Amino acid sequence: MGVSRPQYLNQLIGKMHNGMVKVVTGLRRSGKSYLLFNIFKDYLLSNGTEENQVIEIILDDDEFASLRNPLKLGEYIRNRVQDSSKNYFILIDEIQYCKAVKNPDLPDDEITFYNVLNGILRRKNCDLYVTGSNSKMLSSDILTEFRGRGDQIRVYPLAFREYYDYAKDRIDFDEAFSEYATYGGLPYAVLLKTDKEKSAYLKNLFEEVYLKDILQRNKIRNEDGLSDLLSVLASSVGSFTNPTKIENTFKSKGGIVYTSKTILNHLNIFADSFLISQAKRYDIKGRKYIGANSKYYFSDVGLQNAFLNFRQMEITHITENIIYNELISRGYNVDVGIVELNQKDNSGKSKRLQLEVDFVASMGNKKFYIQSAYSMPSAEKRNQEKRSFKNIDDSFTRVIITSETAKAHYDDDGVYEVPLRDFLLEEGVFGGLE
Repeated sequence: MGVSRPQYLNQLIGKMHNGMVKVVTGLRRSGKSYLLFNIFKDYLLSNGTEENQVIEIILDDDEFASLRNPLKLGEYIRNRVQDSSKNYFILIDEIQYCKAVKNPDLPDDEITFYNVLNGILRRKNCDLYVTGSNSKMLSSDILTEFRGRGDQIRVYPLAFREYYDYAKDRIDFDEAFSEYATYGGLPYAVLLKTDKEKSAYLKNLFEEVYLKDILQRNKIRNEDGLSDLLSVLASSVGSFTNPTKIENTFKSKGGIVYTSKTILNHLNIFADSFLISQAKRYDIKGRKYIGANSKYYFSDVGLQNAFLNFRQMEITHITENIIYNELISRGYNVDVGIVELNQKDNSGKSKRLQLEVDFVASMGNKKFYIQSAYSMPSAEKRNQEKRSFKNIDDSFTRVIITSETAKAHYDDDGVYEVPLRDFLLEEGVFGGLE
């Protein structure tokens, strides 16, 4: 039994016959293919589409290896859609396997899958859908290469709400959150029954799929260095870092030479593969991005834990990562906020302080300042979480997400405290706030 993905199915349905290539992107094994070839196909067949009107092309399968040539891909599709009285749905999996070839008529020219798909779009009876696992090849080029006719749908690993819908018949919320915080939301891992199966699957996936794919696709020879860099990132989720700082970390550990330039390149490669996301540092008062420091979050916490062999299970950092992923998957732009202020020390000297806001989440004219506080065991800890809020002089809502409140409410300082459970399970980001 698979896991239902209604929010993504609804996006696909809403984009049917819109004259664009629907580009389904996301982390490998996050459920893109299942969404397109099972959930969406089942929807089509149950609503009157005939089997021969759905054309399935799986480019990482050797059965379709010849279609990795864009010219042959185009020829294959055109031969299948000749009945102009029928509408056809063309589903292509892992389109990045389709490589550019020389134009046989113009030796200095190349033919790419973009050219082929743009040509297919001219046929009124063709509706095109493709999946891909590399943002550099796909999402960053959609508007230019598809000439404004590419429409992206980003698929994420299961959000906790999706996971809980599947698991709630056998376990309660606390057990479900513990499982999710350990093994994450990759659909196949969720379907496995035992801890041993889940951990083995995730570790194998990291080593045999993600690392090897990144190494081969980007022609990287230094596998140990790449693995070490991922280890540094996995160990420092929730902490500011930058390529120079990471370079110095490697130097301090036995004088390993790993230049900041190479590190930056590899960080970009991880992001292009949807393995990590970058949250930049944003000066709230100055309304600008500052410095080179950023935070990096894993697209799936189960992968992060697997890479560390499930040794460093710090629930506060894992929860922060989960909240970040929730905000991103719900369509928010997310930065890490900094509030700068001057304060006098005991000697009367003025010093500049930087207070942190875990997340600045923005969408259109909506903005929230958010602190992830898994627990606030004392008044001192509660005041610490709110200190940065008190030094922000605009009117956007301040939010603390915590496991230690039973009901969402505004406190005496006007801060909206939201139970972690409500945040993760409510359709709206902050329940009644939206």
